[in-house]
Amino acid sequence: MIFSLKILGNNSAIPAHERHPTSQLLMLDNRYVLIDCGEGAQIQLSRFNIRPGRIKTVLISHLHGDHYFGLIGLISSMHLFSRRSKLTIYAPPELEEILRIQLRASETALAFPLEFIPLTHGGNKQIFEDEQITIHAFPLDHGIRCYGFLIKEKPKQHRINKEKLPDGILIQEILQLKRGEDVLHEDGSIKYAAKDYTLPPRPSRSYAYCSDTRYDERLVPIIRGADLLYHEATFGNDMADRAIVTHHSTAAQAATIAKMAGVKKLILGHYSTRYKDPTPLLNEAREIFPETYLTSEGDTFELKA
Repeated sequence: MIFSLKILGNNSAIPAHERHPTSQLLMLDNRYVLIDCGEGAQIQLSRFNIRPGRIKTVLISHLHGDHYFGLIGLISSMHLFSRRSKLTIYAPPELEEILRIQLRASETALAFPLEFIPLTHGGNKQIFEDEQITIHAFPLDHGIRCYGFLIKEKPKQHRINKEKLPDGILIQEILQLKRGEDVLHEDGSIKYAAKDYTLPPRPSRSYAYCSDTRYDERLVPIIRGADLLYHEATFGNDMADRAIVTHHSTAAQAATIAKMAGVKKLILGHYSTRYKDPTPLLNEAREIFPETYLTSEGDTFELKA
């Protein structure tokens, strides 16, 4: 399964320095998940030749404008392009009223179903599941209701060792082996042992998205071992006091969380407009967690199996 992340926007608060507010697109084969939808998100989708119609799910972390002001424009464009498939939005509950008022004021009857699932819970909760992935939402420390998201592949099947497959084996027997089950004779004896004809499953991949938040070690057990972690890094060490007041994190704090959680790779974003060049943020983070990278608009991070 394709499991990759496209960066659409990576700035905080306002568009600045040719950077758009926060928005990301997670591509999982035919399922596209939009994570936050800052101003200009649909322009960015067009810029990177991504069809909005392929987006099935939208995750909105919180209701500061730089994380959702692009959503009504995107929904309106989907309607104008005669979308028919359902769009599901997971977000704090007030967003539904905001969207309904905007649609009602413009006398827009959408051509497609809009499903809204409110996020109100505390703790770590599974909010979505299909045959391939699960999505969990967990609260962040940002002053207003705010959530992070963890997207994980489900455990994969065993891989068939084609070089060892015997002639005449049936399709249903191969499927049993892929599930890790031994194929038995009618008398209960083993006909084909799964360990003899299969290879271990490929590792399941995971992506953790920590939107706006103060430094919070409660995140560590939730995101532990993630293949890729996005953690906001609004400020550098020079603005650590400001980070506390505004419920944000420094790059060094993001790196500390990554190190404690044992993730494989950390990516930074949500840069303050104070930093025209965010390289100093990268340098601070790499002193703590070397596998740290900046996000730039258009970047694609592929999670390899």
